[in-house]
Amino acid sequence: MTVLVTGATGTLGREVVRLLVARGVVVRGLSRRERSGGDGVEWAVGDLVTGEGIAAAVAGVDVVIDCATAVGKKDLVAVRNLVAAAERAGVRHLMYVSIVGVDRVPLAYYRTKHACEQVVRESGLGWTVLRATQFHDLLLKIFGVAAKLPVFPVLTGVRFQPVDAREVAEHLVELAGEEPAGYAPEVGGPRVRTYRELAEAYLRAAGRRRVLVPVRLPGAVGRELRAGGNLTPERAVGRGTFEEALAERFGTR
Repeated sequence: MTVLVTGATGTLGREVVRLLVARGVVVRGLSRRERSGGDGVEWAVGDLVTGEGIAAAVAGVDVVIDCATAVGKKDLVAVRNLVAAAERAGVRHLMYVSIVGVDRVPLAYYRTKHACEQVVRESGLGWTVLRATQFHDLLLKIFGVAAKLPVFPVLTGVRFQPVDAREVAEHLVELAGEEPAGYAPEVGGPRVRTYRELAEAYLRAAGRRRVLVPVRLPGAVGRELRAGGNLTPERAVGRGTFEEALAERFGTR
């Protein structure tokens, strides 16, 4: 089996590549620039948004794991280009990574992800879509930016269920060895936490003191987030906690 991983150098993609290589799978990683070998990966150069190099990247591939993402509508263009190339190449199984709640929370980014899912579903290829909750890394980035402000904004009534990207990668690698599953069971972190709890944990681990200022998100997005549209508590299958991610980032215990 030969597997192409798009977004192979990103937070999720590099973990998928690492696990596949460890299993002895023939792995082709897609990158927008030339990369040297020696890591057990055959690197292909291509750009999903322009379509350049994608036909060559999917040639001879059995499974594609799409871990790439782009800003705005470029994400939809990228998925369409990948699907078209995969269809022409006769790819057996296309796997797409999405987000829990893309069909509920009316964020523009989520709407685009949901549209990407539709392209994959209607492709005619064997397909699997795996939705996951937010990665620890995303919250670390958000809180890192907030900690630089004079006050720390905290979304009121909003909860998250952060998950370790390495665990999502494990699920993807398992699914890659199986038949196309359609919508696979979602992957959520081990605990549902309030935004404030997570923010306080971040500040403690980072050794920062900030005044927490409540912020209420308006409109439909705020309502759906407060209703838990971004959560999947019945699929709390993750093991790694946010505190463990903080300890790894800041060297604290």
